[in-house]
Amino acid sequence: MTTAVGLNEEAVASWLVAEVGLGALPPLTFRRIGNGQSNLTYLVTDSAGARWVLRRPPLGAILSSAHDVVREHSILSGLQGTAVPVPKVLGLTEDPAVTDAPLLLMSYVDGTVVDDIAVAETLTVRRRAQIGASLTDTLARIHAVDLESAGLENLASHKPYAERQLKRWSGQWEKSKTREHKAVEALAKRLHSAIPEQTELTLVHGDFHLSNVITSPADGRVAAVVDWELCTLGDPIADIGALLAYWPQSGEGYVGPFMSSTLDGFPNRAELADAYFEQTGRDRGALGFWHTLALWKISIIAEGILRRLHNDPRNRGAMEVSTKMVDEIIARAVANADEVGL
Repeated sequence: MTTAVGLNEEAVASWLVAEVGLGALPPLTFRRIGNGQSNLTYLVTDSAGARWVLRRPPLGAILSSAHDVVREHSILSGLQGTAVPVPKVLGLTEDPAVTDAPLLLMSYVDGTVVDDIAVAETLTVRRRAQIGASLTDTLARIHAVDLESAGLENLASHKPYAERQLKRWSGQWEKSKTREHKAVEALAKRLHSAIPEQTELTLVHGDFHLSNVITSPADGRVAAVVDWELCTLGDPIADIGALLAYWPQSGEGYVGPFMSSTLDGFPNRAELADAYFEQTGRDRGALGFWHTLALWKISIIAEGILRRLHNDPRNRGAMEVSTKMVDEIIARAVANADEVGL
């Protein structure tokens, strides 16, 4: 076996072979995959070449209610059979004889994850355009899920989403910050004073961007949406705002891990927004608020990654996060707030 930090490989392999009944043929190998800095993801391969995916929370101490793999299991289970493309849910264990944290087992979805600009550079301009179009179509599918039929109507509070987000992420900042940063608190106050009226409650992915979808190598469509740990019920415009926050454009001077969207073929932010609002018919008036809130939230998430790395260096992934990067995201959030008049 290989060595995958965070897994008791012998115990997990026994669970997969004996308990889950997938027909897995030992020996099994485990390898951490993806750039994710929150829940950890592993590729499992058996001796016949069959593949599965495991998810577990980060290593070491984590904030209360964060990185809830059991909740993620419930969300994915509810989405089975809907129009939203997701991996098949295969199992969940919290058995302390197997693992020190909950483990979620899913099917392996073959495809391309554009989680690095080097991956994006291997794609044709046409393929990038196809992926961009499929992103907004998939987001519209998520927001069209019938909550009652999917058993997700009680997933989260039905109270106004903006207030909930501001309260939650302000609290997360206080618990995970590595230093004082007046701009974070000041922007929270500006957002509080500009909260738009909420007229709709839908499923919200909460972290929808290029790195969290698997795309088909045949036509660029989204074959699966992954990383549902921030999923909740709320205002659907929050998701399109978040997609724009993770979507730098050519010439902006921003340097970071989400640079793929700057390449030719990918739509720009305005084109993404136009496609979504044309398809859904929703009002775009609050988009500037949600775009700004998403940037503010991303800066807090990035600060939390720094805190987890400080607490337990084993959480380090492929994507490096620095204080400078967090500061740059906060600066972008403030600039966006100024631009949209918050």
